[in-house]
Amino acid sequence: MSTLSAPLAALDCVATLDSAVKRYGKIEALRGLDLTLRRGEVVALLGPNGAGKTTTVRLLLGLISPDEGRVRVLGRDPRTTRARTRIGAMLQVARVPEALMVREHIALFRSYYPRPLPTAEVIQRAGLEDIQNRRFGDLSGGQRQRVLFGLALCGDPDLVFLDEPTVGMDLQSRRRLWEEIRRLAARGKSVLLTTHYLEEADALANRVVVIDKGRVIREGTPSEIRHGVSGRRIRCVTRLAAGYLHSLPSVLSLQQDREGVVIYAERPEEVVRRLLLEDESLHGLEVSAAPLEDAFLALTGGNAAQS
Repeated sequence: MSTLSAPLAALDCVATLDSAVKRYGKIEALRGLDLTLRRGEVVALLGPNGAGKTTTVRLLLGLISPDEGRVRVLGRDPRTTRARTRIGAMLQVARVPEALMVREHIALFRSYYPRPLPTAEVIQRAGLEDIQNRRFGDLSGGQRQRVLFGLALCGDPDLVFLDEPTVGMDLQSRRRLWEEIRRLAARGKSVLLTTHYLEEADALANRVVVIDKGRVIREGTPSEIRHGVSGRRIRCVTRLAAGYLHSLPSVLSLQQDREGVVIYAERPEEVVRRLLLEDESLHGLEVSAAPLEDAFLALTGGNAAQS
């Protein structure tokens, strides 16, 4: 068994940062960061502003090199042509000529790759059917995002970087893009997602990696991140005083929510039993996992996610 596990694990690994250090003058953006991306998974990379997310992505894209440590993408230095032609990227810093039509942009980007996807497939996957003959400069912000997503798919990449992919999109377009991201993973592609919409990370990611000050501070499934930091969430309408609720075993915190109260507890079952015993008028009871946003804020000291 042990003789098979190592080569299988190696095949499963798509990209790695090993003890990566990157400095900009006196500022140390990454401080020995370790990260592994595996085949067929969506990884959400989260962190407050200045945490090192952009530097991490730039290292994996081969745009910069580490000062210490090692970066590998598909077994190669990411700066090589063979690695780059198997990567797709949707970045907020993208500069796209506005005079070209959407179909012309797709044709141009397809020409950069040895085995590109057919034009019709790119248009269908990115939901560009209704705007393919329009100039990029005439598009709305959400429509431009759809085009940038399509351009990231042109080379049929094995590894896709998506930086704030749904900014400016309406709900229907966002849901459609989510489904396409899920289909990418189902086809064995790997996706690294950065987003400040934490519900998006919760909905899409197989694994969440939270970084702060250039280091990984927590890693796991969205459920593991939520449960490991914030406990469980109880919402109810009760006549019991806040002081009493704070005193219940395993209660971590509470806050008012309109006419009700939200209680965070490590062992919610015990708390619910006490609530039902002490307050016959209790109603509106809901028990759920704490939102990923709460866990993120707890991990990063209250700093909101930034791109």
